[in-house]
Amino acid sequence: MSDSSSKPSTPKKRKRVNVRRPDVMTLVQNEVEQHYRSSIVEKILGQGGELTIGNTTIRLAKKFGFCYGVERAIDLAYATRKVFPDQRIFLIGEIIHNPEVNKQLRDMGIVSLPWKRMGEEYNDLNEEDVVIVPAFGAPTSFMDRLAEIGCHVIDTTCGDVMKVWRRVRDYAKKQVTSIIHGKADHEETRATASRALGSDNNGHYLIILTTKDADEVCDYIRGNGDRQAFLDKFADAYSPGFDPDIHLSQVGVANQTTMLQSETEDLQQRIRQAVIDRDGHQENYHVFDTICGATQERQNALFGMLDSKDKPPMDLLLVVGGYNSSNTTHLAEIGQENLPTFFIRNAKCMESLEHILHYDLEHKAEVKSDYPDFLLKDKPVIIGVTAGASCPNNLIESTIVRTLEMRGVKL
Repeated sequence: MSDSSSKPSTPKKRKRVNVRRPDVMTLVQNEVEQHYRSSIVEKILGQGGELTIGNTTIRLAKKFGFCYGVERAIDLAYATRKVFPDQRIFLIGEIIHNPEVNKQLRDMGIVSLPWKRMGEEYNDLNEEDVVIVPAFGAPTSFMDRLAEIGCHVIDTTCGDVMKVWRRVRDYAKKQVTSIIHGKADHEETRATASRALGSDNNGHYLIILTTKDADEVCDYIRGNGDRQAFLDKFADAYSPGFDPDIHLSQVGVANQTTMLQSETEDLQQRIRQAVIDRDGHQENYHVFDTICGATQERQNALFGMLDSKDKPPMDLLLVVGGYNSSNTTHLAEIGQENLPTFFIRNAKCMESLEHILHYDLEHKAEVKSDYPDFLLKDKPVIIGVTAGASCPNNLIESTIVRTLEMRGVKL
């Protein structure tokens, strides 16, 4: 007869808390509007998305800025502080990729925890603490640790991200390896990869980012690769025990929801064709469109600005948002293929009429550049403005105001 003391204890469940109470959300919406709303942006949108003063025209994209998932995450974070006014509140990493929004949460006493690894800070948590899971989600190991501690959990994970999780879990059940188009060091991709392991941790994944990555995977699928070279190339981007000779036999493509849609579709077609070339059919290839709707809308709106036939073309594009924002980065990529484009965090980057601080996509660093000569005050100019899904309207407003000031216009 076994000793009852040797029985494993029942694991604790995460204490999920509903903070979306009507009384709380009324207060939250007022505070969020005060912090992030812009009457100027709303007025410009109300008159067709353009503002012309003198020889300066500001043109806004039809879709830009906060998406529903970002708004929901911010609302929940603000509500958490109101529901738990006296308790310690922590956040795994950043709520979204925008430095100003994250600063607001820090000012509210919400402390950021490491997201790349579970460090000593997690050992200090207790049952009374509150932990917010960001819009990107968090890996299963983090969620299991929170359950073990028994602290209160406010999960703000975006619904579009969870759709991807359901898809890769389904792949794992069917012994299909998830090929994830995304950045291996991005919070969302890490969270998705952990779900691709499946409930029994026997699933597999491979993370790819570029067309070159996809072509190397396709070469291997066709039987033209070197196993060790392949493993070295994708080190830290595949699941434990991954063997390309075994786990590329059946593949399913998924993606980080904020990737450039055209790139994801291109990668999908390349991998599909490689499977057909190897097998003579596509039964061992699976795909599901997991680009989020807001990302598509913002990309399509920018393409619409660039391809407009009924309006004069823009002379310059400003893309506003956090430098670590994936969806904002892709807007900047689209822009710079077509016209002079500057990716800026906020209006403070616009130092003067001569100089601008902006993010250089090639060198992955903030640099200082000279404005093009045509921005001189005495020449007519059309300046386009767009922003990623994590950028609030108040930052777009300050960008517009600063642009007009530099052109000699006072609002």
